[in-house]
Amino acid sequence: MNNKLKPAIIGGVVLGLLSVIPFINWANICCCLWAILGGALASYLYIKNSPVPATPGDGAILGAIAGLVGAVISVVIGIPVSILMSGVMIGIVVKLMESINPSQAEMMRTQMEAGQSVVRAIVNGLIVAVLLVIFSTLGGLIGIPIFEKRKRNVMPPPPQNFG
Repeated sequence: MNNKLKPAIIGGVVLGLLSVIPFINWANICCCLWAILGGALASYLYIKNSPVPATPGDGAILGAIAGLVGAVISVVIGIPVSILMSGVMIGIVVKLMESINPSQAEMMRTQMEAGQSVVRAIVNGLIVAVLLVIFSTLGGLIGIPIFEKRKRNVMPPPPQNFG
């Protein structure tokens, strides 16, 4: 298990940090992109250093551990960042809306500010944490067939009789 821990932690830290950095974290809107890439990265790093071919079960374990690490980072860092950045994000969305449809901008600001609270940020953070674990497990599973090129259970050819 120790040879799985290091790649999983690296993949988890990458997915966790990319998931909490403002604006960069928006890539997770696209099918939890950072989570899938973090799980796949864990699989890649494991395969690179593994003396035996990796199995889909290895990928699932690696992805799940990476997801747990990323989820912890997302909860510990992401929720406070979300609370601190919510005003900035509302301002950006409203400015964008003003350039598209000025009559709707103020209504959007009112709705976004009404939905802003610490409890909501915590609930959203916990939901994101669960999704990170699920999708990074999927990423670990996807990474095995992409990166593992060695054959499993290949028997050597039978000895030939030249006599």
